[in-house]
Amino acid sequence: MPQAPPRLATYFHVHLVSDSTGETLNAVGKAATARFESVIPIEHIYALVRSPKQMERVLEQIAAAPGLVLHTLVDPDLRNMLIEGCRALNTPEIAALDPLIATLSRYLGASLTTRVGAQHALDHDYFNRISALDYAIAHDDGQGAPDLNKADVVLVGVSRTSKTPTCIYLAHRGVRAANVPLVPGHGTPPGLEGLTQPLIVGLTVSPDRLLQVRRNRLNVLGEVRDTNYVDEGVVRDEIIQAKRLFHRNGWPTIDVTRRSVEETAAAVINLLNERRERRR
Repeated sequence: MPQAPPRLATYFHVHLVSDSTGETLNAVGKAATARFESVIPIEHIYALVRSPKQMERVLEQIAAAPGLVLHTLVDPDLRNMLIEGCRALNTPEIAALDPLIATLSRYLGASLTTRVGAQHALDHDYFNRISALDYAIAHDDGQGAPDLNKADVVLVGVSRTSKTPTCIYLAHRGVRAANVPLVPGHGTPPGLEGLTQPLIVGLTVSPDRLLQVRRNRLNVLGEVRDTNYVDEGVVRDEIIQAKRLFHRNGWPTIDVTRRSVEETAAAVINLLNERRERRR
């Protein structure tokens, strides 16, 4: 039976209108469209929209590229201006957070704040995230070994197992994360022995995936010489030795082969939470 031809992608315009940074809308939009196959949004992001004049320009852009409108506007006048403008353009608009906020308000019996960008306050959590980011940068790729005991988590793995981007993502969640590379033939990296504070997590990956990532990396760098870095036998041995090291030290492991950085970070946070529960 002949296979059906692949379905062509459907493109559509989506306008994200925010009176703050637009990060929330961007995340909501991506999460929603990811549920549909062969659908590609053309995003138009309007951040820090806080005046009628700015809203007029937004509506002009919507009229020029009709599509779905998502918004998280706090100011009632600007919100009504957008709603009325979309109605005149016969364009669907959605207040992305309204159902959640309404449910929370009923459940908590609390009034709503009208402060724009309230989630971005310069509070303790904000400065904790900045401190965690500074720590991740200072302790990337084995740096700052004498200071590793101040970390919440230390990620260990062979080259190109997404250690650095995972640490940066964790830092944005307020987790102090360091990473230490495994160098072939050097055993346990110095600085890990004797650590009592951080959770040490081993990152592993399938040989085929690792070879693909490393070859792509060399192509980007314009490296054409033969090297053990992408030798199939050497790479497989690296991964075997890494797994033996993780098992020998009793470190929990995460296979990143089919995980995004966000999924790997979520798995690390779950391990941290489980560890805290056991220590209570």
